[in-house]
Amino acid sequence: MAAIQKVALITGASSGIGLATAQVLNREGYAVVITGRNEARLQELSSTLNENVLSLAGDVGELGFRERLINETINRFGQLDSLINSAGIIQSDTIDNVDISAYERMMNVNVTAIIHLTQLAVPHLEKTRGSVVNVSSVAGTRAFPGIMSYCVSKAAVDQLTRCSALELAPRKIRVNAVNPGVVETMLHRNSGMEDEKYAAFLEHSRNTHPIGRAGQPEEVADLIAFLCSDKAGWITGATHAIDGGRAETCAR
Repeated sequence: MAAIQKVALITGASSGIGLATAQVLNREGYAVVITGRNEARLQELSSTLNENVLSLAGDVGELGFRERLINETINRFGQLDSLINSAGIIQSDTIDNVDISAYERMMNVNVTAIIHLTQLAVPHLEKTRGSVVNVSSVAGTRAFPGIMSYCVSKAAVDQLTRCSALELAPRKIRVNAVNPGVVETMLHRNSGMEDEKYAAFLEHSRNTHPIGRAGQPEEVADLIAFLCSDKAGWITGATHAIDGGRAETCAR
């Protein structure tokens, strides 16, 4: 096994931004712990990475699995330098039709899991003067119709990022978030959006994003990698828009 320089734990790594982040960091010399619910996709990803990889399939919505993630990371690699909270789910709802059990599930995966994983990671990140990067959304800073619970969860992630950054700064742990616009991932299709509707959604994104297109996972992954690096050593508590200008427009 090659010498380990840094270790990153990445949730939601079986697709999209989490997958791309694992690839970018691994190319930069990180050992990576990848997790997601799709074991087959994780194994496929593992085959593209170098030997410093640990794959753990499971649901970050489960308290016991979150504890296992941290414990097995330390047991395997002996350290943790970066926690990337990329796992997330989305659903369509409004204040009139929100299903409370589905709302609670979303808050558990999108918010509670981040709180708990960060809490568990802090003793290890303190030793390495490490960092946390939370994957939020433009929906954390702007309101959009039809995805109320998702907007609420991502606004919570943004405030969690700021609060934990202040609390952990004296311990030399940095906490930041990235706020993507529409990125071509499995997020919407995993929520039940059919292929034809998703294709129309991406086409519509050409108009809603001033840059004129949706983003790619690798673009967000590059920003995450920068925030994990020593080059971002004076950045904490920031929520970074990476959205083709979407946050600067009116909802439409």
